[in-house]
Amino acid sequence: MQSVAIALAMLAAVLASSFFIRLIPLPLPLPLVQIFLGILIAGVFQEGVTLDPEVFFLLFLPPLLFLDGWRLPKDALRRDWLPIVLLAFGLVFITVLGLGYVIHWMIPVMPLPVAFALAAIVSPTDSVALSGIARRLPIPERVASVLEGEALFNDASGLVAFQAAVLATVTGSFAVSKAVSSFFWVASVGLASGAVTALAIVMLRDAFTRRFGDEPGSEVLLSLLTPFAAYFIAEWLDASGILAAVVAGLVMGYTDLSTRQDATTRVRRHTVWEMLQFTLNGIIFVLLGEQLPDIFRDAVSIIEQTGHHSPWWIPIYALVICLTLALFRFVWAYAAMWVTQLFRRKPASNQNTYMRSLLILSAGGVRGAITLAGVMTLPLTLSSGEPFPGRELAILLAATTIIVSLLVATISLPLLLRGAPKASNTQHHLQHDLAWRSARDAARTILDKETKTLSEGSAALDSEIYAALSERILTSLDEALGEAPSDTESEADAMRRHAQERHLRQLAAQAARDALFDLARQRKISDGLAQDMVRRLDLDELRLY
Repeated sequence: MQSVAIALAMLAAVLASSFFIRLIPLPLPLPLVQIFLGILIAGVFQEGVTLDPEVFFLLFLPPLLFLDGWRLPKDALRRDWLPIVLLAFGLVFITVLGLGYVIHWMIPVMPLPVAFALAAIVSPTDSVALSGIARRLPIPERVASVLEGEALFNDASGLVAFQAAVLATVTGSFAVSKAVSSFFWVASVGLASGAVTALAIVMLRDAFTRRFGDEPGSEVLLSLLTPFAAYFIAEWLDASGILAAVVAGLVMGYTDLSTRQDATTRVRRHTVWEMLQFTLNGIIFVLLGEQLPDIFRDAVSIIEQTGHHSPWWIPIYALVICLTLALFRFVWAYAAMWVTQLFRRKPASNQNTYMRSLLILSAGGVRGAITLAGVMTLPLTLSSGEPFPGRELAILLAATTIIVSLLVATISLPLLLRGAPKASNTQHHLQHDLAWRSARDAARTILDKETKTLSEGSAALDSEIYAALSERILTSLDEALGEAPSDTESEADAMRRHAQERHLRQLAAQAARDALFDLARQRKISDGLAQDMVRRLDLDELRLY
C-alpha cells in the first residue's frame, strides 16, 4: 500500500508541476520544479523507491525515443543531416573518451570504465528539456532542427556507448576490436530490426483494417506497444533495442504520410502520446528528486575516500564536468559548422549570425530525461556479486550535471537571443498556400464527382441541396456541422440531409488529406506542416458525429 501511495504522489507531483510552472513568474525549467517536488515526497514518506535498473530502462526509454523519432521533422533531417550526424555521433565519441579520462583523473577512486560510462550517459542532449526552456524564445529554425535531430540520435549513440562501458565494468574485461565489432553489430542489427518490425506492424494493421474496419482504442494501444516490440526483438538478436525504438519511430512517421486511418484514431493517438510523454518525463525527474537525498548521502562517503571531506566537492566535480562538456561542444560545433559550409560550398553570409548560431548550439546542449533514465540503470552489483563501484556518485554527478545544464541554458539562451532578428516565415507561408490550394482542389474534384453521381439518381430539389452543401464545405472546411434544419423539414429529411452532409464532408476531408500527404511525400511541403493541417481536418471531421 505504501508503494501505491508513493506512485500516486508522484503522479500528483507531475500534475502539480504543470500548475506551478504557470503560476511562478520566473522562467524556471519544468524539470527543476519536478525535482524539487520529488525531494518533498522523499521527506514526507521517509522511504525511497527501490528501482530495478532493467525495469526502469525498459519502461521509460523505448516509448520516449520512439516518440522522438516519430515526431522528428523529416525534411529537417534530410536538409541538415550532416551537422546532425557530426554532432550526434562524432561529439559523443569525443566526449566519452575525453571526459572519461578527465573524470577518472579528477576522481581516481572511480574506475576508468565507470568514468567512461558516466561520460557516455551525460553526452546525450534532451530536446524536451530544451523546448521547456526555449518555448517562448525565437530560436532560429535551422538551429532548432539541428538540436532536435542531434538529441534524437545522440540518445542512441550515447546509450550504446554507455551500455558498452557498463558491460566492461561488470565483466572486468574490455577489448577495442571486440568493442568495435560489437558496436557495429548492435547498431546495424538494431537499425534493421526496428525498421522491419515497424513496417511489419504497419502492413499487418493496414491489411486488417481494410478488411475488418478501424477501431480507435486498439489502434492507439498498438502504437503504444510498437516501441516495446521493436525493443524486445532487437534485444533478442543481441542488438540495440534503443536504436530499434528510434528507427521504429522514424518509420512510423514516414508511413503516416501514406497510410489511411480514421480521424478519430489519429486524434486520440496524438492525445494519448502527448499525455504519455508529459507523464514519463515528469516521473523521471520526480524520481530523481525522490532519490536524491539517499544518493547524496551515499555519494558523500565516496567523496571522503578521495581525501575531500566536504560535500561541496560534489558541485565542484559537476561544474568541471559541465565546463568540459561545454568546451568539447563548442569546439566540435565550430568544426561541424565549418565542415557543413565546406561541403555545401556556401560560406557564412553574416559573421555575427554565424557566431550567434554557434553559441546557441553550444548552450542548447541541455541534459535531461534520457541522461537520468540511463544513469539510473547502472547495475547494483558486478558479476562477482560485489557492489558496482561508484554507482551513487555517478548518479549524483549525472543529476547535478542535468541541473547545471538546465540553469545555464535558462540564463544564457535569453541573453544570446536578445535582439536576434525574427525568422522569416516566407517559406512557411508559401508552403501553406500550396498545401491549402492543393487540398481545396482535391476536395472540389471529389465533391463534384460525388454530387454529380448523387444528383443523377435524385430529384431536382436534392441536386440543389447537394450543390449548396458542396459550396459550404469548400468555402470553410473548419466550420461546424452546418445550419440547423428548417422548421418545415421533416425529421426523416433532416436525418437524411445530415447523413449526406457528413458523407460529403468526409470525402472532401479525405481528399484534402491525401493531397497534403502527397505534397509531403514529394517534399514540396514539410511533413510537420502536413501533419498539422491534417490534424485540423481530423478535428473538424470529428465535429460531424
